Amino acid sequence: MGYKILIADDEAEIRDVLHLYLEKDGYEVVEAADGVEAMEKIKKEQPDLVMLDIMMPGLDGYRVLRNIRENNNIPVIMLSAKDTDADKILGLDLGADDYITKPFGPLEAVARVNSNIRRFYSLGAGGDRKKAVKELAVKDLRLDLEACLLYRGEEIIELTSVEFRIMQLFMEEPGKVFTKQQIYEKGWGDEYLVSDNNIMVCISKLRAKLNQDGREYIKTIRGLGYRLEK
Repeated sequence: MGYKILIADDEAEIRDVLHLYLEKDGYEVVEAADGVEAMEKIKKEQPDLVMLDIMMPGLDGYRVLRNIRENNNIPVIMLSAKDTDADKILGLDLGADDYITKPFGPLEAVARVNSNIRRFYSLGAGGDRKKAVKELAVKDLRLDLEACLLYRGEEIIELTSVEFRIMQLFMEEPGKVFTKQQIYEKGWGDEYLVSDNNIMVCISKLRAKLNQDGREYIKTIRGLGYRLEK
């Protein structure tokens, strides 16, 4: 596959198992045993995806995630024994793309990695029309599909990979109302089965990044969903 995965976890057994299964699936794998080492490996190795434990010595996973999001929007999968909604929302709110609760099966973890790699690095490659489109523009917003960057004028607005996919959905058809199911399936790439507050959190984060001088970019259509204003 050619993609490099960083496993950052203070439990050697978890690193060993994930390393073994990910290598069998064709990935290059590097490891870090704590948050400080994770930051060093991210700078040195430039991984394509990070699997990040929350409870690590040195720097915990939340602080590492904040540092990652200051510089890039590579996919990040949080690993944690904490399974409450509050913990998951905090991780997603800080910019995580996915969340796996310990204990987990290695095959599930590899499937999550495959899903996030496929969604993030295959943007704009779904069909002939999308292959020809390298940029989307709506008013003062510009979405670069090759560089995976959102601009407002000349300003770069940092997005997570989930936020980027949702903005792509909105900007491909501005003014169209998208349901929560459509947003979830585009952003997270999974089947939407029940009402998920991850959508609300993500839209809230997007609004905080986009809204300026009282201008509202993403409008809530009560009982239906959300749309990007034209």
